[in-house]
Amino acid sequence: MRLQTLTLATAGAALLAPTTLPAPAASLTAPGARHRITATDLLDRLDRLRDCTEVSKGRYRTDAGTAATVPVCGTEQAVFWEADLDIDCDGQITDHCNRTADPAFSAATAFQQSDGSHLNAETLPYVVVPGPSSRWDYQDHGIRGGAIAAVIYKDRVQYAVVGDTGPSDIIGEASYATAKGLGMNPDPQAGGVPSGVTYIVFKDSEVKPIEDHDAAQAEGERLAALFAEGG
Repeated sequence: MRLQTLTLATAGAALLAPTTLPAPAASLTAPGARHRITATDLLDRLDRLRDCTEVSKGRYRTDAGTAATVPVCGTEQAVFWEADLDIDCDGQITDHCNRTADPAFSAATAFQQSDGSHLNAETLPYVVVPGPSSRWDYQDHGIRGGAIAAVIYKDRVQYAVVGDTGPSDIIGEASYATAKGLGMNPDPQAGGVPSGVTYIVFKDSEVKPIEDHDAAQAEGERLAALFAEGG
């Protein structure tokens, strides 16, 4: 932790054929197909909320030694915050997540796979929530290990699960795989970004088994659509 040709006919036929402009991309979508939720859709929904309804009784630091400026906000559907993204490489030892690559490496994650193994930060997109405290306890808001999150950076959305907990006064951390999926440098020491990342965690959601990223992706897209619609 811390600390997203057309085949040409013969020339003669081409001259005789009437000129037709390519169909707009939107018209190629099958009737009834669901609109894929974008980063803009989700951020527009947050903008429509206008004000953050703070559910945390105090604010969080993004790193040790920085000012506590980040509130956890809430709606009926989700909690959300905007912070940095530090790389969590904890859990299983892999090529890029180990004590050599990350001096702060821990072989344990707060939540485990269905076989009892700790999570694989290099392959599983997950987010880190602050440990429970009087400031905020994620468990009181329908959040548990395996809850589904949408992590937004610039024009990308990465669906993930809640996979680990961090210091009770710091927020803004996600796995190596999450950072990589968002187009960031995932290196546990030099990677991540200092700001501009939005985390939305959907209440009363859960992926079982927690390591099933395809399930998290599918359910995340469904929940994100509901959230963006304000339903």
